[in-house]
Amino acid sequence: MSYLDDLFSLEGKTAVVIGGTGVLCGEMAQGLAQAGAEVVIVGRSEEKAEERLNRVRSAGGQGYFVAADVASRESLESLLATVMERSGKVDILVNGAGINSPTPFLEIPDDEFAHILDVNLGAIVRSCQIFGKQMLAQESGGSIINLGSISGLGPLSRVFTYSASKAAVHNLSKNLAREWAAQGVRVNTLVPGFFPAEQNRKVLTEDRVASIMGHTPAKRFGDAHELIGATLLLASDKAGSFVTGIEMIVDGGFSAMSI
Repeated sequence: MSYLDDLFSLEGKTAVVIGGTGVLCGEMAQGLAQAGAEVVIVGRSEEKAEERLNRVRSAGGQGYFVAADVASRESLESLLATVMERSGKVDILVNGAGINSPTPFLEIPDDEFAHILDVNLGAIVRSCQIFGKQMLAQESGGSIINLGSISGLGPLSRVFTYSASKAAVHNLSKNLAREWAAQGVRVNTLVPGFFPAEQNRKVLTEDRVASIMGHTPAKRFGDAHELIGATLLLASDKAGSFVTGIEMIVDGGFSAMSI
């Protein structure tokens, strides 16, 4: 095994990817699998999961699908029980479930606000409690990667509830990193910039795209595979062994711009 292979290898690791049927987390799951991890793709659509798993297996990786509802604590507890039965441990957890809405601020109804907050923040709280407890009980510890957002670092128009929920995810991740570092559990936030995905296509109007490009030094959207390098660093207990409590930003320079 080469130096770099050893540094980033995830051989023998089990990675649970919540939201792995989506565009971004699906690609992250692919990268984790190709680095040697057994990936557990979690979502609601078995069809989408199997499409991704076929790609994983064709590239020499391994994994399986478990259906779960992130809004339900019981469902997440059942997910952990299934993973423990099949794999015996959880080394890596990716929390990537998320929803969005372009509703103007003064028109946001209470039920929409509560639903977005519960999926984007509540689900991560629940999964960190459930899977974090298991990681803390393991001698090997673990790595939790929570999906944040560039809108969690600074205000963006048209996504008020989403931005608020993601800002809370960033804060939660730092708090958990502080609490669990000495026990071998690392917690970080992976912060994508603008990557076209199912949850944000409805807000990517022509004028919105022009505004984003004008504020992005790279002058393009990100491609999902460009999240893999950061994911592997945060997941690896060798390359990322001293990395916890950070916001790993992958945004083509968007957050570096002011005027």
